[in-house]
Parts: sequence; C-alpha cells; structure tokens
Amino acid sequence: QGQLVESGGGLAQAGGSLRLSCAASGRSFSTYPTVAWFRRRPGKEREFVAAIDRAGVNTYYADSVKGRFILLRDVASMYLQMDRLKPEDTAVYYCAARTEVTLSSNQYEYAYWGQGTQVTVAS
Repeated sequence: QGQLVESGGGLAQAGGSLRLSCAASGRSFSTYPTVAWFRRRPGKEREFVAAIDRAGVNTYYADSVKGRFILLRDVASMYLQMDRLKPEDTAVYYCAARTEVTLSSNQYEYAYWGQGTQVTVAS
C-alpha cells in the first residue's frame, strides 16, 4: 500500500510564496489518476484546494486560491506553488489521491492521504 508524503511547508510573510511537494512511497506516484491538495485552517473543517489529473493537463481550483496557486505534477511528484499568500492561507495542507479519473473536491472520494504539512502566513 502506498503512502503520500508532503514537504515544503513553513513560515512565509503575507504576499510571499511557498512551494509544497507531495511524493509517493511504496507505489509509483503516476499510478494515481487524480491527486489533490486539501487544507485544514485553524478551527475549520478540512477543505479542498486544488486537484490535477494524471497527465497534469486538467486542473481544478477552489475559488479562494484561483489565480494565486498553481498545481503541477510529474511522474514522481506533485507540486503546489503558492504565491501572493494571505494570512488566511494558514493551515495544515494535505496531499490526497484517488483511483478515479474525474477531478473531485469531495474529500470523502479520496482514499489516500498524507500526514500533512504546516503552512503559516504572517501578516
């Protein structure tokens, strides 16, 4: 059974940038048709951020990050480039994967999850 491992979290200033990565352990990352990022902000439910298909061609973004975040993937990893960060982007970010090909913002449709990485944006 594969595992997902996030990296790249940390502290950034408002208006700054961070880049998160997600890789697979024990299974080829390319075997996941759809991969995504979710986040849990302090005191809130986990929410969808962005998803991407296997080819890296089709993407789907939450309105809150559209135009600021870019999601990319290659055969080994997935990357979330986060620009123009805001304090409200502060959250634990989770990498997730599903075995279906359709992009989804529903966390319950993702069977594989990483442990999460903390992103803190200071104002």
